[in-house]
Amino acid sequence: MKLVILDRDGTINADRDDYVKSSAEWLPLPGALEAIARLNQAGWHVVVATNQSGIGRGLFDMETLNAMHSKMHSLLAAVGGRVDAVFFCPHTPADACDCRKPAAGLFRRIGERYGIDLRGVPAVGDTARDAVAALAAGCVPYLVRTGKSEGLAEGQLPAGCPSVCTAHADLAAFVDALIGSGG
Repeated sequence: MKLVILDRDGTINADRDDYVKSSAEWLPLPGALEAIARLNQAGWHVVVATNQSGIGRGLFDMETLNAMHSKMHSLLAAVGGRVDAVFFCPHTPADACDCRKPAAGLFRRIGERYGIDLRGVPAVGDTARDAVAALAAGCVPYLVRTGKSEGLAEGQLPAGCPSVCTAHADLAAFVDALIGSGG
């Protein structure tokens, strides 16, 4: 199974310092939905692993999170793409759970659900914690210079990011590299 794991906020959609709290605030990054569609068309399954502490902080509820994801799925379908599943952590940092990135719990759950070893599975995010969690689960970490990493120079990684992480300008550039490498 060809599987790619993507972060959500800052990788697929615009991130906000005050959290994405509604479907109206969920806005796709330029080219991101089309990049996911290209992955699908090349035979890749796409799964999202996302921290959603806004739930634990009381900023939005499950109905609102579901509305955000419904919007994402609808917009993806309109460009011929799909996300197979969304795994999320609803906890705050104070909860000290095993699923909040940089912990690898979300990734382990993805491996369990799909019955696969995650070694070598590409995982893409916009923060060092995304890369740390991916690497801890055996995935190959990639960084996009969007969201929290917007403004990083080419080749620059954020503090705390594993040196084995490869950075790309955005999700479309990652897909170009992955599919171009025979993926």
